[in-house]
Amino acid sequence: MDFMSPIHIPKLPEPVAYGNKLLLIGSCFTEHIGNALADYKFNVLQNPHGILFEPASVRHSLISYIENKRYTEADLFYLNEIWSSWHHHSRFSHINKERALDAMNQSVEQAHHFLKDCDWVVITLGSAFSYILSSDNPEKERYDLHVANCHRAPGQWFYKKLLGIEEIIAAMDNTYHRLRTFNPKIKILFTVSPVRHLRDGVTENNRSKARLIEVVHHMVDKFPGVYYFPAYELVIDVLRDYRFYDIDLAHPNYQATEFVLEKFTEACIDDASKPIMKEVRQVSIARRHKAFQPDTHAHQQFLKAHYEKAKGLMEKYPFLNLKEEMDYFSGMN
Repeated sequence: MDFMSPIHIPKLPEPVAYGNKLLLIGSCFTEHIGNALADYKFNVLQNPHGILFEPASVRHSLISYIENKRYTEADLFYLNEIWSSWHHHSRFSHINKERALDAMNQSVEQAHHFLKDCDWVVITLGSAFSYILSSDNPEKERYDLHVANCHRAPGQWFYKKLLGIEEIIAAMDNTYHRLRTFNPKIKILFTVSPVRHLRDGVTENNRSKARLIEVVHHMVDKFPGVYYFPAYELVIDVLRDYRFYDIDLAHPNYQATEFVLEKFTEACIDDASKPIMKEVRQVSIARRHKAFQPDTHAHQQFLKAHYEKAKGLMEKYPFLNLKEEMDYFSGMN
């Protein structure tokens, strides 16, 4: 008897491998994948503008990396005693506008150079709803601007729009051409976030996700080097049980995200990398170990053994960067 709907996930024709550079951008589910890959010591850069949910903000951010955009005071606004950008997550906001701009511009410059030699861009779209500055916002010249984050501004400053399929296709189509012109070797892996945006309403959330899925498959069918990983379907159609959700009934819980990551590894990571991932995981788990009695001989032996293991892995696989772990095991951190 089957207790799960079967799903066939085709393997990528050129799977992700150690040595590849991956830029991940999009919703909070992007960071589940990105953090896991970072723990396995893949070369990743994730969300240089912070978490983004809708296609217009994803497009703006990627184009800004291509152009190495320099943000200025004109791109900021002052609210609740802090300086923020409508194009950035609140982690870039600061009470000092120069500090805010420095963080934004350093992040964009890093992304520009990373993207220039990048192998993969992983785009996770979360919602087709966009919040747009209305004529009621204090800065009239920014009317009709799609915002990446509302920064707790008054609700009347925005109007909410469910983006049309053709509108999203146009944004993603343009982004694809700009990316491939900037870096012809780039491959793109789309996912749709399984996080349910219940504040939009259940029906509205389903309409939103349906539009994103339709657009993504349009891109996959139309362009070479564009692929889809079904994170959304794995949670919604394969697991399809509230025990795989957090207490808010919207975010997949630990078991669900681990299940998705297992399927991601099977379908998207090359076979030569998988045994290395297992070895790296052992070192990462040891790095997070908290000793109750750190001065004991047993713990010192534990640190020494894992220092040698990390050192041996770096010698065997020069593309791995385990310096942080080695510093920890040697007592330097």
